Amino acid sequence: MSTAPISRFPVPELKDIPEDIRSRILAVQEKSGFVPNVFLALSHRPDKEGGLSRAEREMIVVATSNANQCQYCVVAHGAILRIRAKNPLVADQVAVNYRKADITPKQKAMLDFAMKVCLRSGEIN
Repeated sequence: MSTAPISRFPVPELKDIPEDIRSRILAVQEKSGFVPNVFLALSHRPDKEGGLSRAEREMIVVATSNANQCQYCVVAHGAILRIRAKNPLVADQVAVNYRKADITPKQKAMLDFAMKVCLRSGEIN
């Protein structure tokens, strides 16, 4: 009996995962007695520097958490976004309607893509 792969990306072995991520996974393994496959599948990290800022990553979490109707995540990550963006209003704006938020065109495009992945991933090829 064959099973479908958990990810379209290769699932790394624990020994090949960066140390900071590996230590967190090992802590989970110590508590639960096993490593959930999803932890390994999600352990990929791009090699290059740059990309998204910490505030932009939090914007994605706030916007998608709102779409997923997770009030806890919107509040928790909204607090982090306020700190990282150094803007007390941006988290509320992103949670309510990021298209009207005081963010850059690049950030709006980033959130458009994140929302497509969140809500309509079947349209992505």
